Amino acid sequence: MSSLAPSPNSAQPREQLRSQLKARLKSDRSVVIATFNEDGKPEKLLRGLRQSVDAVLAQAWEEAGLPHETALVGVGGYGRGELFPNSDVDVLILLHKPPGEDTRRKLEEFVQLLWDLGLEIGSSIRTIDECLVESKADITVQTSLLEARLVTGNQQLFEQLQQAYDAAMDPQAFFHAKTSEMRQRHAKYEDTAFSLEPNCKESPGGLRDLQVILWVARAAGLASSWRTLATRGLITQTEARQLMEKERAFKDIRVRLHLHAGRREDRLVFDVQTAVAESLGLHSTGSGIHMRRASEYLMQRYYWAAKTVTQLNTILLQNIEARLFPQDDDPQPINARFNEVNGFIDISADDVFEKTPSAMLEIFVLMTERPALKGITARATRALWHERFKIDGRFRADPVNRAYFLRILQAPVGIIHALRRMNDLSILGRYLPNFRKIVGQMQHDLFHVYTVDQHILMVVRNMRRFTMTEHAHEYPYCSQLMANYPQHWLLYVAALFHDIAKGRGGDHSKLGVADVVQFCQDHGMSGDETELVAFLVEQHLLMSQVAQKQDLSDPDVITAFARTVRDERHLTGLYLLTVADIRGTSPKVWNAWKAKLLEDLYKMTLRVLGGEPPSADRELKNRQQEALATLRLYGLPPDAHEPLWQQLDMAYFLRHDSSDIAWQTRALYDRLNSDKPVVKCRLAPIGEGLQIAVYIRDQPDLFARICSYFDRKNFSILDAKIHTTRHGYALDTFLVTEQSFAKSYRDIISLIEHELCDLLISGGPLPTPARGRLSRLSRTFPIQPTVDLRPDERGQFYLLSVAANDRTGLLYSIANVLTNYKVNLHTAKIMTLGERVEDVFIVDGAALANTRTQLQLETDLLEALKV
Repeated sequence: MSSLAPSPNSAQPREQLRSQLKARLKSDRSVVIATFNEDGKPEKLLRGLRQSVDAVLAQAWEEAGLPHETALVGVGGYGRGELFPNSDVDVLILLHKPPGEDTRRKLEEFVQLLWDLGLEIGSSIRTIDECLVESKADITVQTSLLEARLVTGNQQLFEQLQQAYDAAMDPQAFFHAKTSEMRQRHAKYEDTAFSLEPNCKESPGGLRDLQVILWVARAAGLASSWRTLATRGLITQTEARQLMEKERAFKDIRVRLHLHAGRREDRLVFDVQTAVAESLGLHSTGSGIHMRRASEYLMQRYYWAAKTVTQLNTILLQNIEARLFPQDDDPQPINARFNEVNGFIDISADDVFEKTPSAMLEIFVLMTERPALKGITARATRALWHERFKIDGRFRADPVNRAYFLRILQAPVGIIHALRRMNDLSILGRYLPNFRKIVGQMQHDLFHVYTVDQHILMVVRNMRRFTMTEHAHEYPYCSQLMANYPQHWLLYVAALFHDIAKGRGGDHSKLGVADVVQFCQDHGMSGDETELVAFLVEQHLLMSQVAQKQDLSDPDVITAFARTVRDERHLTGLYLLTVADIRGTSPKVWNAWKAKLLEDLYKMTLRVLGGEPPSADRELKNRQQEALATLRLYGLPPDAHEPLWQQLDMAYFLRHDSSDIAWQTRALYDRLNSDKPVVKCRLAPIGEGLQIAVYIRDQPDLFARICSYFDRKNFSILDAKIHTTRHGYALDTFLVTEQSFAKSYRDIISLIEHELCDLLISGGPLPTPARGRLSRLSRTFPIQPTVDLRPDERGQFYLLSVAANDRTGLLYSIANVLTNYKVNLHTAKIMTLGERVEDVFIVDGAALANTRTQLQLETDLLEALKV
């Protein structure tokens, strides 16, 4: 590229100019950021950075010697007059006609200079006609030009662009395009402002939602700022003040994110939340279970602000839409307080909620009773928003309001929409004060991906879906049980309160009981209804713990669980709540294996409650008969099973389904005393993952060796059943999963059977366990590893429980330690909860009889759990 020709006013060489401008940018930036660190005013920083870039661009423009009939225009955020520390500088080089060769060369040199200065330039070179063509074809270009600002150059040309742009603007089409774009953006971010790692710019309730309001208002010629929106009557002065406060808060957070990351970063990811919180003067408080992190204070503030923006965004866009698309409002009376207007519910007078506060619940009752209603008008929404403070102790004690709230929970349709609207408008938290405490509260347990309030509403939603025929295919068994369950709404009450006491310290299940009992008594519920709901809240974690951590083949386990639940109604309610709860934590936590464990526990307990005492002998005979029926379908001789079954004890038959018994019997027919390992693999009958059976002469390090193979293949082990036959063979079964199984399972099955068999034949020393890296989430919220070794109730075996952050190679590391201590493994229950693992092993071994050895084993296991 040729050197920059000097302008008539300057003869500075290009290198000297670049050094000078670069130094100015660096100096200005340092001063602006230092000032921000002292006064914490984001608007001042954004303005200071923009002014610095304006000055540098103006000087570079002058030195470029471009024709007088050109203009340099800021567009997008830079055009708006704001520049975040690491944002793009979007500019339009406006020409009065297509450039000639000389002008094109100077333009290339000008843009290259800006890049050489370290500016992240987004540039376009267009005439006015080209701008209009691009604007019509691309809503993004049209939006960026809406905020165009002359930086330097020909003022007249810029004004011509503005006039042509305004004349071409179709406010109605622009409104439709931007609101559609906003809905698509919201869908990308899961339609929630309560993501645990929100994007403060793009997520619902973030900066972009604020910008959408001003864009459509400006395009419609209604207003260009929050103050003018208030002056024009589209919002109140109070709402304008709230919007300015939230906008400032989000800008402040975004500035700090850019400065902390040293690059453009708009996501409040876990890694940076603490640093941003502390830079805002927030600090952790308390300790132990009562500790509240600085990041939690920050995020709860963020969520409350995003919630306010979401609500005001709805109100404003409805008001602007009403101005742009006037309709013949013909109110259809619903009752003395409410009308239906164009498919929306509206208040009959502005002071309805002021004069009749109970109408703040009645409106949601009406929404459930009239499902054809599309929503609430901006007028009614605004009135609800401003009058919500009238929901106080007297309001909550009013029998009319209590009856309204129960009617919402008992409604045949629309319950979830009503509860979510009530939460968005802060009505739900006002009516249930303890619910308000958990709005926006984060959960650092590594498997919840929602804030507590959103998780609770998700659980209610899941419970509600069990009643809906259109969702019966998702959980057929749950839907069947719910169809025959009396008073569904009692389960919704339990779901509302099951986690309401989180964050208070102590056992939230027990603390929540006091809350729900008070609620039931206040709302006139019977003693039986109160007892059931209190039981579900107190025991909502029990069924999951029993199913995933205890041996369901042990009759005593089932008997003890049946004794706790007492009857079918309590059992069914707890089962439905448990499924809904696990499903409401994270898409990653639920799987078919957990579904099977819970269903098995439910059915076994139901038989006990029905008067059929658990009998190991009867269960063994039932499974053997079912397995024999399956074997007959394979065409095997009638006595084909006998050689293997004679070598198996009762524990094997109780821990395996009949389908597993038949499958393994068929695989080992005529290979009972094989000198070579037998490895068989199939798609798991539960519909997820692979089931792998390994049959080989027993050896001390077998479990560890198999785990080393799974570790190398990056397979996740969901379950392991370890069994030794009477004649000294190991018959081990594993349930494993991996993302690619569904795509090419046939090839994977063949590969596993071949490679694992070769590995077991080759023997050799065990590989050193790899110290797999923790995920980003686990590094931010590490778990203190725990190991608990204790004898079982009968004294036959030991229960070994471990908890730690999940990572690659963890199970193999545990197996390696057990091998070193010559500990025999009988069963492994692998429970992965997001980024956390809680594994339970049933083990024995001579070494465990020595207390000192037990302590050393626990120490070595703790060391293996560390990263």
